[in-house]
Amino acid sequence: MDLAFKPEHAAFRAEVRAWIEASFPQAIRDKQATGEHLNKEEILSWHRILYAKGWLTPSWPTEYGGTGWDPVQRYIWSEELARANTCQPSFGLGMIGPVLYTFGTPEQKETLLKPTVAGDIWWCQGYSEPGAGSDLAGLSTRAERFTGDDGKDYYRVNGQKTWTTQGQYADWGFFLVRTDPSAKKQEGITFLLIDMKTPGVSVRPIITIDGGHEVNDTFLDNVIVPVENRIGQENKGWTVAKFLLGHERTGIAGVARSKRGIERLRDVAAGVEGDDGTPLLRDVSFRRKIAELEIDLAALEYTELRTLAGESSGRGPGPEASLLKVRGTEIGQRLTELTLEAAGHYGAPYFRGFPKEGGNVQSISPDFAFKAGPTYFNMRKTSIFGGSNEIQRNIMAKAVLGL
Repeated sequence: MDLAFKPEHAAFRAEVRAWIEASFPQAIRDKQATGEHLNKEEILSWHRILYAKGWLTPSWPTEYGGTGWDPVQRYIWSEELARANTCQPSFGLGMIGPVLYTFGTPEQKETLLKPTVAGDIWWCQGYSEPGAGSDLAGLSTRAERFTGDDGKDYYRVNGQKTWTTQGQYADWGFFLVRTDPSAKKQEGITFLLIDMKTPGVSVRPIITIDGGHEVNDTFLDNVIVPVENRIGQENKGWTVAKFLLGHERTGIAGVARSKRGIERLRDVAAGVEGDDGTPLLRDVSFRRKIAELEIDLAALEYTELRTLAGESSGRGPGPEASLLKVRGTEIGQRLTELTLEAAGHYGAPYFRGFPKEGGNVQSISPDFAFKAGPTYFNMRKTSIFGGSNEIQRNIMAKAVLGL
């Protein structure tokens, strides 16, 4: 693909930048700047602004809400969203949406896809289990099929899912369940959509080390699910699961946001004194670390652009999605490490229970230091979720290198 920005792309960037500046709510902008957690209503307010503009799902087919933008326009869009430090739309939109319009029945598209895009349905993901994370095909949540008194077919689901991101907000969830325990692991799995208000579904919070309520345990106790809520064929859910993970891993790369993160890191290092009393950015060792990070990010950026070009020609995310996921999360983690290094001892106490404002320590610490520790700890998860980086390296070894 041609990576040069044409005049029409420059004009498009100017249009997008001006619109985001005028449309992104100031209250959310302020919370994003300080690293505070957003609530469901705040996230959905931005989601619905994007939806009303028609810019919520630019990579989707136009018949389902896509914009028809070319890969460069979509890339510019992601850059400008990162530049403005906007929040993400509702969880699961970029994962379950492509599944619904690719594998869903007409009835599922009508009843679930449209409300999802409009922001009326919030999704959560039921993949990982206490004993099945990296080895996801080893999941044990069971779904037994039966015919009800009304003559319709149902599944009775029992099991536990964990790390259910924002499950406390969810209206619906997409779950992997085992429907044939006698088949080999990947062949006995089915992809089910479950209404989170169904009797027997319960969500228990998991409080992370930064004090946030982002993830949960989800328990399924004799949950009755209509067979019509199944995506694809029974026992063939692994195909759907892999398709969804390809989209999730591509999105995890976060190239545009990492570019903004490096710019912010440079600003931080320019305003913090090193051991010799001069700005940290003048320290040769620290400058080298930033430069190495920029080089790695530039290489990842071109890989992402090639992936976008492939998608524009009709190919879905391939094994390169694993590469994007691995390198993207490693770069993101190194960014938080360098930020914490810049914070020095001021970053150490700033996590759960420490006062957010006032007090002697807060008043003498750099402004950025307050969230340096929590952000560092929270980013440890990224090399695990969406398929651990070790598993992604195995995928690349087989699918790319042929080992």
